[in-house]
Amino acid sequence: MSDLLRLATAGSVDDGKSTLVGRLLYDTKSVLADQLDAVHRASADRGLSTPDLSLLVDGLRSEREQGITIDVAYRYFATPKRSFVLADTPGHVQYTRNTVTGASTAQLGILLVDARKGVIEQTRRHAAVLALLGVPRLVLAVNKIDLVGYDESNFKLTAKEFTTHANALGYADSDVLTIPVSALVGDNVVERSANTPWYTGPTLLEHLESVPVEPDPHHVPFRFPVQYVIRPRTPEYPDYRGYAGQIAAGTITPGEEIVVLPSGSRALVERIDTPDGELTEATAGQSVTLVLSHDLDISRGDLISAADNAPAAVDEFEATLCWLADKALRPNARVLVKHGTKTTQAFVTELSTRFDEQKLSSVELPESLQLNEIGQVRIRTAEPLPVDDYTVNRRTGAFLVIDASDGTTLAAGLVGAPLPVRDSFNPGP
Repeated sequence: MSDLLRLATAGSVDDGKSTLVGRLLYDTKSVLADQLDAVHRASADRGLSTPDLSLLVDGLRSEREQGITIDVAYRYFATPKRSFVLADTPGHVQYTRNTVTGASTAQLGILLVDARKGVIEQTRRHAAVLALLGVPRLVLAVNKIDLVGYDESNFKLTAKEFTTHANALGYADSDVLTIPVSALVGDNVVERSANTPWYTGPTLLEHLESVPVEPDPHHVPFRFPVQYVIRPRTPEYPDYRGYAGQIAAGTITPGEEIVVLPSGSRALVERIDTPDGELTEATAGQSVTLVLSHDLDISRGDLISAADNAPAAVDEFEATLCWLADKALRPNARVLVKHGTKTTQAFVTELSTRFDEQKLSSVELPESLQLNEIGQVRIRTAEPLPVDDYTVNRRTGAFLVIDASDGTTLAAGLVGAPLPVRDSFNPGP
C-alpha cells in the first residue's frame, strides 16, 4: 500500500498557489467529471478560453469573487506510489493564522514565488513559520517561469537567495529543493518541460512521490486527551466506565500500563472499545473508548499517557507564540490556554523575545507582540498541564491561547520551540 505525505502550500497573493494545486489535481486525474465541468462553466463565464484550474481549490464564493484564497482548502489525491493530503493555505498577510493551521501537521511545505518578483517579505515570513512549526522539508516553486522567458539566471538567483534564508532557519541544503514551474501551462509540475533543458532535477510530482516521509505521530509515546467519560448506567451496562477521545499520538494495546495526568494514578488498559467492536491495537488519529483495569478519578481534560514515558504536569512553562489577533499581547495578560481537551486560566508572565522573521534576529524583552508577530513567552497556568516539548511531540506540544472575554483565538502556542535564530546570521564585528 502507498504511504501518505502531508504537505502544505504557502506564498504571497497572486503567486499562483491555487493554480499549482489545481494543476496537480488535474494532471494526476484526481478531479471528478462534475467538478471539471463546473470549472469549465465558471471559466467560460469569466470569458476565459482555457479552464482556470485555481477554481478547483478556491471553493468559497468569496474566494472566487476576490481571486484570493481565504480559508485552508484540504485536497486529497493519490498516485500509484503515494497518497497525499494537501493544505492550500492563504497568501495574504491577514490570513497568517490559517497558514499556521494548514502547516501544523505538514511533513513538507511548498513555497511559491513569482519568478518576476523573487523572494519577498511574505516568502521569508512563511519560511520562518514553517521552520518554527517543525516542517522538516521545503520546496521552493519558482512559478510563472514562462513569464521571464524560462531564464536560467533568474531562477538560479532566486534559488540561491531562498536557500541562504532557509539555511539560516536551520534547514540543510538536502532539505530544500528549488524547481522552476509554470502552474498555468504545466512546466515541471507533473510533466518535465522541454522549455527548461538547463534544469535536471525532478518535477514537483516526482519529488513529492520520492521524498522521505518523517515519522508520524504513531512513533512517539502514547498520548490520549480524555474528551468524555462514558457511564451508561443501564440494565445492560450498569457498571460500565469508559474514557472516550481521539488518540493524539502513539499506539496502545490491551494490557499496557498507563498513567493519568495530572493526578499520576496508574492502571492497565483492559479493553479498547469502538462502535464497531473491540480492538487489539489503536493508533494516533483513531477515536476510541478505553476501559481500564480499575476505576480512577478521571474527567474531561485529563491526559492518559504511556506509563514509561509520560510528560511532566507543570503550571509554568516557556513557549513560542504566533500572535494572531489584532489586539496586542502585553506582559501579565490574563488569557485562557487550551491544551488537548483541557482549558484553564493563565497569565503570560513575561515576553522574553520577539522574532524578526525578515532579519532572522530577536528583540529582547519587547513591550508587546502585534498581529502576525512571533515571540517567546513564559506562561503560568491555574492548573497543571501535561505538556510535551513541541520538537518531541507536535500534538501535545501545541496549544491555543484564547481571549477569556469572548472566546476568540489569540495565538497558536508551541511548548519550548526555541525561535529559529542563528548566531551565524549575525556574526557581529
